[in-house]
Amino acid sequence: MKLRLVVGTATFASLVLVLAACTSDGSTTSNTSGSASSAAGGAYDPAHAGGTLTLLAKSAGGTLDPQINYTLQYWQLYQAAYDGLTSFKKVDGADSFTVVPDLAEKIPQATRGGKTYVFTMRKGIKFSDGTPVTTDDVVASFQRIFKVSSPTAGSFYNGIVGADACLNTPATCTLAGGVVGDKAAGTVTINLTAPDPEFLYKLSVPHASILPASAPSKDAGTTPIPTTGPYMFKSYDPNTSLVMVRNPYFKLWSQDAQPQAYADEIDYKFGLTVEAEVTAVENGQANWLFDPPPADRLAEIGSEYASQAHVNTLTAYWYAPMNVNIPPFNNVKARQAVNWAIDRNALVKLYGGPELAAPVCTILPPDFPGHVDNCQYTNPAGSTWQGPDLAKAKQLVQESGTAGQPVTIIVSDDEVNAAMGEYLQSVLNSIGYKATVKAISGNVQFTYIQNTKNNVQISLTSWYQDYPAASDFLNVLLGCASFTPGSDSSINIAGFCDKTIQAQMDAALKTEQTSMDAANKQWAAVDQAVMTASPQAPLITPKLIDFLSADTGNYQFSKQFYMLVSQLWVK
Repeated sequence: MKLRLVVGTATFASLVLVLAACTSDGSTTSNTSGSASSAAGGAYDPAHAGGTLTLLAKSAGGTLDPQINYTLQYWQLYQAAYDGLTSFKKVDGADSFTVVPDLAEKIPQATRGGKTYVFTMRKGIKFSDGTPVTTDDVVASFQRIFKVSSPTAGSFYNGIVGADACLNTPATCTLAGGVVGDKAAGTVTINLTAPDPEFLYKLSVPHASILPASAPSKDAGTTPIPTTGPYMFKSYDPNTSLVMVRNPYFKLWSQDAQPQAYADEIDYKFGLTVEAEVTAVENGQANWLFDPPPADRLAEIGSEYASQAHVNTLTAYWYAPMNVNIPPFNNVKARQAVNWAIDRNALVKLYGGPELAAPVCTILPPDFPGHVDNCQYTNPAGSTWQGPDLAKAKQLVQESGTAGQPVTIIVSDDEVNAAMGEYLQSVLNSIGYKATVKAISGNVQFTYIQNTKNNVQISLTSWYQDYPAASDFLNVLLGCASFTPGSDSSINIAGFCDKTIQAQMDAALKTEQTSMDAANKQWAAVDQAVMTASPQAPLITPKLIDFLSADTGNYQFSKQFYMLVSQLWVK
């Protein structure tokens, strides 16, 4: 997600006060947008079916391949197009974190002490090209996760039997003994090397989408892969647009897992400025914009279009990963200096003010499993973040012996990311570095900063939870298995691999098998250990504004996938 420009606190206060009429806690439920009515997640209403839903974004979100793309922008689309053996429930509110059976008939009870799952496939489901979904497709899809070097292959699916061999030689991945299909019985057996209490979550995200066995064993890029959900991808040009149309072979099999869609077509257009996007939504020329509305339009939205704006608290954070393997941030004191020096309140203002963001200096966000308010980089230490300490930061830079070294900050090229980059540049210069900012297209920035070949020293990015577990922040972003040098899909951007901390993570994962409460206490300790090592600087935790046109109805917000695009109606 993009950041937003600075605006006065009064502007945001007025926006939130107006929106308070729609929600008591700053988060929406299935509210009415303008004059359109809402089904509130109830039965499908065919009277509202049809029409074209027009979405806008400043830039595209990268590859169309669901097993590779790791952006919220396209995960919102995948949940209306692809299916896994299981899925998160497609509903508004807290129930959206519930795992339900999808292409599988039911969620099986794990056997062999939690290491074996036997899924029975639903009958009669077809891909959008008309071919039936079989167990062969399921087996091939899990093999493909490794063949295409999915960014979560080494963190989500490395517990499958045979995964080690697949990680070593992806091209020849078979997952022998790990994923076994029985076509005659219509079952797929998945064997794990150890129990994994989070495994059903991992089966429910887009990287575990079931694709045709014929899908290429490489990044599909702009070429659509056949889908199983209510929509299929018709065309994709990252410079102009992405078009989704109804899957002619889709038939409802589970309202919970994959509800019937409303719009006949979804047109996602790229290239407008965010100012122009807001105007288009206000004028009814588009239904929604992906990018946060800029600051100079928020007062207008809050006063004139309040019923069309929905504010939701996110389990997410913005952070600055620092490459621990190249100068100057291969020195822990240099990394700690950055954490001491950043004024997180300044970044809150750049994002939009305290009504839409809050400062953070731990990895795990507030109200998330394992989170503890215990900031090491503030005075007094052990409290929530209070303010920076430039003197301490400068001292650490001098002690590190890295003063005067050049540092380049890689950010996306939209206005607010650029502004944040300039702020970080000023901070780095103030503590003794020679910093510059390099802004690149948001379409490629996320993959660029992951690849070690680009020698990125520090960057600005964000993370939105895949599923509600502490490991999804700590082990995924900072675990040794998530660091794959030379890959565009190395989600451990800092290149951080601390054997002692990894052992703590592994211990917490093991504890999850018997007690999530006890495990979360261990994850809290991991968070503190990571922050001492300081491979990244956590910055802010955000809220999200969804701004819709007056004729767009049935807004529903999934805590897992955010706005449910398939449930919006336009007639």
